[in-house]
Amino acid sequence: MDLGLKGLKAIVTGGTKGIGRAITETFVKEGVHVAFCARNAAEVAQTAAEFSACGVTTIGTVVDVAEGPALAAWVASAAQALGGLDIVVANVSALAIPNEEANWQRGFDVDMMGTVRLVNASMPFLERSQFASIVTISSVSGREIDFASGPYGAFKAAIVHYTQGIAYHNAGKGIRANTVSPGNTYFEGGVWNQIETGNPDLYKIALGLNPTGRMGTPQEMANAVVFLASPAASFITGTNLVVDGALTKGVQL
Repeated sequence: MDLGLKGLKAIVTGGTKGIGRAITETFVKEGVHVAFCARNAAEVAQTAAEFSACGVTTIGTVVDVAEGPALAAWVASAAQALGGLDIVVANVSALAIPNEEANWQRGFDVDMMGTVRLVNASMPFLERSQFASIVTISSVSGREIDFASGPYGAFKAAIVHYTQGIAYHNAGKGIRANTVSPGNTYFEGGVWNQIETGNPDLYKIALGLNPTGRMGTPQEMANAVVFLASPAASFITGTNLVVDGALTKGVQL
């Protein structure tokens, strides 16, 4: 299937690790011009260098999405450098799981307001696109009660509601908005790799809950994101796509 992505312009937050990196790489391989951001300067430079050989524009910038003015400035500069903006992917999470006040604030600043500010800054550019698409990254923890039911789960649930509101209110403008909710996703250096070594009992329990007998990969999550972002998904908007290998048992009605 031709996703119709070649030549489009996308921005991705958190594009150097895990799911965000896989999203960025998949876009690049599909011929999308991409600007991505992350906080670690060395990782940003290395990732940009690796993807620059793929024949499309790839721009990496150091940005903390919790800093509103810096995030807005990055969106504007990325859109200018790319010559427009068609796709916005809000991927970054603070992964603030323990139920502590500082984590509630960090989750609000990064997960919630990082998403809201990214979308708000992108809207003027998306309104000029024929293929405007927003994809936000939630989590199965926003859909059911699990060990991350504190600030992380609460804000991930809020992101789903927020995104469906964007879809409804902007459908007439041709701007689509969808959410992808990954299940447990394993990659080297990621949270489940850390839990595997730091809390092997929790890792074993989590692994045992999935009827597939394994966790997902960043690429499997990226495939869902890139499809929803593409013109091939032109009539899909306001949905929350759960990608979890049948981990969650709730029925979406």
